[in-house]
Amino acid sequence: MQSRRAYLGIGVVDGILYALGGGAATTEAYDPASDTWTNRASMPTARSNLSVGVVGGILYAVGGSNSSGNLGTLEAYDPATDTWTTRTPMPTRRRGLGVGVVDGVVYAVGGVASGLGYVGIVEAYDPISDTWTTKAPMPTARGGVSVAVVDGILYAFGGDVNGGVTAALEAYDPVSDTWTAVPGVAGVAARAR
Repeated sequence: MQSRRAYLGIGVVDGILYALGGGAATTEAYDPASDTWTNRASMPTARSNLSVGVVGGILYAVGGSNSSGNLGTLEAYDPATDTWTTRTPMPTRRRGLGVGVVDGVVYAVGGVASGLGYVGIVEAYDPISDTWTTKAPMPTARGGVSVAVVDGILYAFGGDVNGGVTAALEAYDPVSDTWTAVPGVAGVAARAR
């Protein structure tokens, strides 16, 4: 990257990687084919600990934190026009959340919420209606969770929990709005000090 940052969000559109935030409002684009970086329009809100989802070629920067505390901020970036748009904020302000996209809906999973600590909260954002809906909570409340989607199922991996880190792997089915623990993975390991 052209600038040193941590706790940033990453998204991919048309084979270009976009590095968003990370303690700043910086947006950089990396083209693997030409091995080049390009500065793009800055995010309206500087932040770190955010997550990113992509729907229809638009990057959605969700949540995070800055000197104001945890954020519910949702901003959409259109790489084709190099512009940012502020969208309806996420209902629960949080950082260290995971984001996955299923059928054009952005799912914001877990994180650390002001006054609540680690949460299992799941909120779904519909870019067409610009609205949020609360979904079934993740069984293991956690921050620093990683999320991936396979065949319409959202998987939440690991993260921080009270007292350490977890190896939990839980699967969410948006059709039935239910979570299932993936067998053979569980438990909390003490954080290495």
